[in-house]
Amino acid sequence: QLQLVESGGGLVQFGGSLRLSCAASGFSLDYYAIGWFRQAPGKEREGVSCIGSSDTSTYYADSVKGRFTISRDNAKNTVYLQMNSLKPEDTAVYYCYTPYNWGQGTQVTVSS
Repeated sequence: QLQLVESGGGLVQFGGSLRLSCAASGFSLDYYAIGWFRQAPGKEREGVSCIGSSDTSTYYADSVKGRFTISRDNAKNTVYLQMNSLKPEDTAVYYCYTPYNWGQGTQVTVSS
């Protein structure tokens, strides 16, 4: 079964940090661009970041630029999203995705 499983979410205070992980099973992430999007209640889905298959190209939404860092470890078949200087407006369910599937999401809540 081809799966993406996110982890690392939680409750953090304003200004805190979290590192999200996205682990793939049943297939190799080596050849895929991987991204993260988030969805907060009552808001539209927002693309947060993505990383190319070669790990040389990255994209960040303006809302997270300078605070979030995406990386990948192909040996572990995992992609990470390091989130620093978190703000209440970062509160959302975060999903990782490939061009073909996405995970179940992990909740990030930032208290003010």
